[in-house]
Amino acid sequence: MKTTNYSIFKLFLFCCFFANAQVTIQKTNSTWNLLVNEKPFEVKGATFGHEDDAANYDMYFKDLQSLGVNTIRTWATGKNTKKLLDAAQKYDIKIMVGIWMRHGRPGMEDDDSFNYLKDTEGMEVMYKNAINVVKMYKEHPAVLTWGIGNEVYLNMETDAEKEAYSKFLERVCSRIKKIDQNHPISSTEAWTFGLDWWGKHVPSIDIYGLNSYGAGANFLSEELTKRNIDKPYIITEFNVTGEWDIEQKINGVKVEPSDEEKYTTIVNGYHNWIKNKSNCLGVYMFHYSNGNNFMSPWLFTHHKGFYRPTYWGIRKAYTGKEPTNAIPKINTFQLPKTTLQSNTWIPVTLAVSDAENEALNISFYYNQRTGSRKRRDQINKLNYRGSLTDGFEIQIPKAHGAVKIYVNVQDTFNNVGIASTGITATDEDAKNKKYLVPKATLPFYVYKDGNDLPYIPTAYMGNYQAMSVDTQNTEEVHSGKYALKIDYKERSGWYGIAFVDPKNDWGDILGGYEIENAKKFTFWAKASRDGVTATIGFGLIDKDKPFPDTAKKSKKLELTSEWKKYTIKLKRSDLSCIRSGLVLFSNSFGFPQSIYIDEVVFE
Repeated sequence: MKTTNYSIFKLFLFCCFFANAQVTIQKTNSTWNLLVNEKPFEVKGATFGHEDDAANYDMYFKDLQSLGVNTIRTWATGKNTKKLLDAAQKYDIKIMVGIWMRHGRPGMEDDDSFNYLKDTEGMEVMYKNAINVVKMYKEHPAVLTWGIGNEVYLNMETDAEKEAYSKFLERVCSRIKKIDQNHPISSTEAWTFGLDWWGKHVPSIDIYGLNSYGAGANFLSEELTKRNIDKPYIITEFNVTGEWDIEQKINGVKVEPSDEEKYTTIVNGYHNWIKNKSNCLGVYMFHYSNGNNFMSPWLFTHHKGFYRPTYWGIRKAYTGKEPTNAIPKINTFQLPKTTLQSNTWIPVTLAVSDAENEALNISFYYNQRTGSRKRRDQINKLNYRGSLTDGFEIQIPKAHGAVKIYVNVQDTFNNVGIASTGITATDEDAKNKKYLVPKATLPFYVYKDGNDLPYIPTAYMGNYQAMSVDTQNTEEVHSGKYALKIDYKERSGWYGIAFVDPKNDWGDILGGYEIENAKKFTFWAKASRDGVTATIGFGLIDKDKPFPDTAKKSKKLELTSEWKKYTIKLKRSDLSCIRSGLVLFSNSFGFPQSIYIDEVVFE
């Protein structure tokens, strides 16, 4: 009898934990509220950038709880979505589940482009994905809302395209409404660019998601009122003013807000521009993540693993608690204003302080906002010498034009203060470089254990319908946990796959890497049986395209069922722009086949 009671109790707990949440919106007088199981829910959110790190979900959600965050926002679903929802529920945190809609042209987020006027097949893929996502997760208690698309109107050129997308979006949203009555539907756009289109064509949206940075967030409520929009909104991204809205420059470099401005914008903006608006349901602060590129010092909670003002600002805004330990303050950071020759050394005027008088570690970096997307985002180490006592000098990088210079000041608490300024550099070699792409550090892995792929497998060729690509195969592995598997299911025909950058591009957008000084290209390969032939190498795009591979090398191989290492020598190869980092072609003669590849590297 005791066992039976205990089993019933366990079942009761299970049902409580996994009971589907009823999420509704309600207007009382002139004030909108979001309700979860009939209780008011004020969105104290953060966008989430650790979807791929499922092993550390517990650590992230514990940390988010300590910041006062009660909901996170994602942009899309993936292989870890169920784990993410389960972890969020464990810590009583809800999720705005993102469902990605492709952009009409390259923009802030990626280099993809999609034609909503013509690509009916692609729209059907997105439609089915959206419906499948909702059917799969609608019963999960951690789901707060559905977030359909992000800044699609911003990244679209013509009104005809925007109308076509709007009608497609309504098709998606209206269908979701029929299969899930328990969760509101939102769609997200930059600033107010979607309001008129949504109002005219997408009545099924329940909550308008508006991305706004800086003081503009204070005017969103007024913008909805001017348009007679009687719907609530959530600020789906908020932080200090972004680079795109900055006008002031130093030597051609846009002036980044100070660390103090970043902190106070989040804290004061939340209380003065967001929380006090009657039609605003709350905000998702951008961005709970860790990075080492252009965006992370500006907007992320962590840069290279160190705390940034966004982290402490979120905590202060949501809980009222001051930072546990103050970020080091950079009082002065100046460089000479004249044009500076590359490789020369220049003095740095630097004054720093720390409230706790901790030992401080100083380092310098640089960035150039020209060239390919990845080059524009890349932050590079800068040579420097000296000390706080004796003063510092930095060496001007081999770059031409406007260069952004950073100083990082780290304390012993794991905070980093960052300031930046601009210089004008001159270098003849850099000036004459044809393709401005990021420099790769050797050894440069095209594929290693399925993680952090610099090139993406999107260039499918031949009978690609019969081919599948698994970047984290565990059946046959040479080294580490995963290997690459290319599986072909038919008994005849040819097929091909290329790992490219940017993804989904065939040479019309600048991308790839400069892999200078590499002497050889090596990889391990095997097949599911002896005698499978394949041509494997790198380089695919010819010079008839605007942005080709500057070198193409490959070997025709007869693979066996045993792992073997293959080497392609790179003597006299122009590696200044390699945009197709791995290319494979093969034929099937009488049998289906699988090819496994591992440890692909330029060295």
